[in-house]
Amino acid sequence: MKIKKWLGVAAIATVAGLTLAACGNSDKKADNTTTVKIATVNRSGSEEARWDKVQELVEKDGIKLEFTEFTDYSQPNKATADGEVDLNAFQHYNFLNNWNKENGKDLVAIADTYISPIRLYSGLNGSENKYTKVEEIPDKGEIAVPNDATNESRALYLLQSAGLIKLDVSGTALATIANITENPKNLKITELDASQTARSLSSVDAAVVNNTFVTEAKLDYKKALFKEQADENSKQWYNIIVAKKDWESSPKADAIKKIIAAYHTDEVKKVIEETSDGLDQPVW
Repeated sequence: MKIKKWLGVAAIATVAGLTLAACGNSDKKADNTTTVKIATVNRSGSEEARWDKVQELVEKDGIKLEFTEFTDYSQPNKATADGEVDLNAFQHYNFLNNWNKENGKDLVAIADTYISPIRLYSGLNGSENKYTKVEEIPDKGEIAVPNDATNESRALYLLQSAGLIKLDVSGTALATIANITENPKNLKITELDASQTARSLSSVDAAVVNNTFVTEAKLDYKKALFKEQADENSKQWYNIIVAKKDWESSPKADAIKKIIAAYHTDEVKKVIEETSDGLDQPVW
């Protein structure tokens, strides 16, 4: 009788143990599938296509990608820091660094993905471009740039890369007009609201236009005079995959590494180039 009673208790304990194990590892399915949760913000069709390719490439490793879509840029980093998601993919280095500083957190970039280069566009005569090359911008010509600190800095670094000016700052330092040390063509740099630089093209020789306003202004980005280069001065604008600082000690670390490796393949590069029509440029 005592033996039967002991066996009954042991059986209950075994079942309870199995139940607890299953509950405690909800992201590791019975078929050995690991679910990695990724936060994004209003994914474009191009971004969906590249992540679909990543999913296809990691499926053989038993990895499932689960996306949480946010509409507010303040939420994905909070969700990552709180452990609600494992990764996020929506921001560049500059945004992450500022968010960490403002919120006292230490989220880290674990992979570079792509940059959406800003461009310098020719001024217009009616509907026709005044110039087809940077070199054609005349002495004492006028160039419009966005007037907010972040976008103005990015625009000035763009003009430097185009060979029009030189600055006495580099890297992540914000550049202002006061940082222009050389301006061989004596160009007039006019600061306007970012939403107005495209509208100024009929009255200036060239303008730096944020990608947000290119479609609205019906500009052909393929005819831009110059495109932002991937270098040390633009790295802060590289888009990134972000995780908690201790992500490598997570049970999902191996799966995350395989996701990064899958993203950094020629297959995904091709998807980015084709589906974004060249607006996004891979940077790994």
